[in-house]
Amino acid sequence: MEREEIVLGNGAIAMGLVESGCRILTSYPGTPSSEILPEVVRRVKAEGLNTYIEWSTNEKVALDNAFAAAVAGKRSACCMKQVGLNVAADSLMSAAYIGNIGGLLIISCDDPGPHSSQTEQDTRFMARLAKVPVLDPADPQEAREMVKFGMDLSEEFQIPVVLRPAIRVCHARQNISPGPIKISEQKASFEKNPSRWAATPKFRLKLHGELNLKLKQIGERFSSARQFNFHNLEQGSHYTLGIVAGGVPSAVIRDILAEEGRDDIPLLKIGTPFPFPDALADEFASACDKLLVIEETDALIEYLLRDRNKVMGRLTGHVPEQGELVPEVIYGIMRRVLKDLGLKPFLKKEDRDVKELVNGLGLPVRRPSLCPGCPHRASFYAIRKASPKAIFTSDIGCYTLGLNLGGVDTCLDMGAAITMASGFYHAFSQDEKKQPIVATIGDSTFFHSGTAGLLNAVYNNARFVLVILDNEITAMTGMQPTPGIGIRADGTEARPISLERVTKGCGVDFVEVVDPYDLKGMNDTLKKAFAYTEAEDGGIAVIIARHPCVINNRENAIPERIRVRVTDDCTSCSFCLERFECPALYYDDDLGRVNVNRAICADCGLCIQVCPQNAIVEVKEL
Repeated sequence: MEREEIVLGNGAIAMGLVESGCRILTSYPGTPSSEILPEVVRRVKAEGLNTYIEWSTNEKVALDNAFAAAVAGKRSACCMKQVGLNVAADSLMSAAYIGNIGGLLIISCDDPGPHSSQTEQDTRFMARLAKVPVLDPADPQEAREMVKFGMDLSEEFQIPVVLRPAIRVCHARQNISPGPIKISEQKASFEKNPSRWAATPKFRLKLHGELNLKLKQIGERFSSARQFNFHNLEQGSHYTLGIVAGGVPSAVIRDILAEEGRDDIPLLKIGTPFPFPDALADEFASACDKLLVIEETDALIEYLLRDRNKVMGRLTGHVPEQGELVPEVIYGIMRRVLKDLGLKPFLKKEDRDVKELVNGLGLPVRRPSLCPGCPHRASFYAIRKASPKAIFTSDIGCYTLGLNLGGVDTCLDMGAAITMASGFYHAFSQDEKKQPIVATIGDSTFFHSGTAGLLNAVYNNARFVLVILDNEITAMTGMQPTPGIGIRADGTEARPISLERVTKGCGVDFVEVVDPYDLKGMNDTLKKAFAYTEAEDGGIAVIIARHPCVINNRENAIPERIRVRVTDDCTSCSFCLERFECPALYYDDDLGRVNVNRAICADCGLCIQVCPQNAIVEVKEL
């Protein structure tokens, strides 16, 4: 009997990468993709494989590294979240034309909802725009199979292939039996061919034609091969309604139809939305009067079906235009369509919406908050105190929760804290108006996409304060190492890259490091920085607010534990609750004042420095 493992969807993808003979893996962390690389590391170490793995500084870097390795003949992969593919888009578009020698799999994990992303974008559209095949798994096991299929397809047609698992695939669990590992004997080699690898526009036109031919051949294969695209039509039968679905929704619909015993509604499951299996879709459509299309996140399959008069979906208002299609939503869609078409209704009553049930419990609503003891809280508190009228541009990371402390006014994308600060400066400077600006960006985000914006801002004489919130880890996505701490993806040591040297290398003369736990020192440094931005010979001032993440490195983050209590001097002014917003402090109705939740207090003692009434004091040991 084969040994089974209960694996996370991302673990199943990692299993597929190892089994497919992937020799090079690169990634930039981002939910819901973050667990793939660590799981590959674990399996590679367990099997003693010679596989190169890296956390790259950003997604474009990750794709370029993997692409170069694939050009040299190695099976390669890179993984990221869906918005990360935006960062790598320039490389993706050209890689499709140029092609590869070894297999190249690009894993872009989508976040319908969105649960932890700026946008609900659909990677299937990006793949179609780039003209590369895209695979859309319905569950972890299929994701693992698609990894191996995609790697083979990429190598056969010399084209990058995108795997697009949505969050319910990435974070689902399934029993899977590990399979044999393909040991690739391919040695790195590079055959010089400038007309391909360094193609000018004239040669790119030729490569485009070759790409279109590849896609036509792949599309024909997708229509004839029934591994990931299939339907359950009964030969010679005709149906009032058929359902077309891909990815996670297709698995949900299969379960719903089975539970309801509805063999009168056929399902066409699309696992390869591009190139679209036209012949298979036409065969299915010809047997149905109406087609209900249920897909995440946007309307791609719906656009690609040829007989639009039959189609019901997002474009006709039958499917919501946004939000994750969780089972209760899909059930409601199907139930309403059956009613509209006058078909036999479902037997099971529609469940009340989960949100409605939760709201009925009368539970308190708690917004997301920085952790107790988080150094970013101290940084934002000091920033607000030093310049309450500043414009606060910020970035993508757990520190975006500086919103709660009034320290974040804008958040666009990775690196935009700096570029938007520069844009604001020039807009106000044009009107000869002095407007203080403070940009906040995390250490990992700065390495990801901060340097280009900072170079531009320095060169164009922008004036603002940049606070790099250095908690010495990529905290929000799962504690991955940054280039600043000198640890690689596999745990081996590397030469750390100093933020001080990088910022000075960008042309910044004012660079100071401060511990945000020292609120007075942080405040004094901020005042110096503002003065420098306004000085005749000044410029951009960079403050590196360095303190370890309390979750990742609690021993060093809080070396001296300060147990606190709230005295009766508390006037319930709510300053500590609203301006400092530590979740370990709460209003106690019984006491009629603020109290400390000992269960979550980190014993950082910062609230002692914050309380305007001096009502929070250290508990002295007896």
